[in-house]
Amino acid sequence: MLGRCMCGSVTYTVNGDLRDVWNCHCFRCRQFTGHHMAATRAHADAVTIDGDSLRWYSPDDTVAYGFCGTCGSSLFWRATDRPEFLTICAGTFDQPTGLRTTRAWWVADHGDYHAPDTALEQHAYDG
Repeated sequence: MLGRCMCGSVTYTVNGDLRDVWNCHCFRCRQFTGHHMAATRAHADAVTIDGDSLRWYSPDDTVAYGFCGTCGSSLFWRATDRPEFLTICAGTFDQPTGLRTTRAWWVADHGDYHAPDTALEQHAYDG
């Protein structure tokens, strides 16, 4: 499956299985994406990333957020204690994806302007 940032400076290919899309409502994901993060996950070794404008921001030593340094598109998330996985913002894939959203995490932290989808499996916090 192919994906890219808005300007095309960062492209990626996933040659492997993807998890269902999960929505994360934690404050960091809301700040990184401007809403909640709708993301899937792949094994990192199944993802090939091309382009020289990928940048990473780490607010602490547990996580890193990947974005395009040219257009600012939110692209990836990774936990430093799980380097074997790469979380990918679902909206950056070329259509059609065949993915479906099944869960919502950190719903207790959701923005006060938004009601999480109650049809999804709900988790108040990660854990």
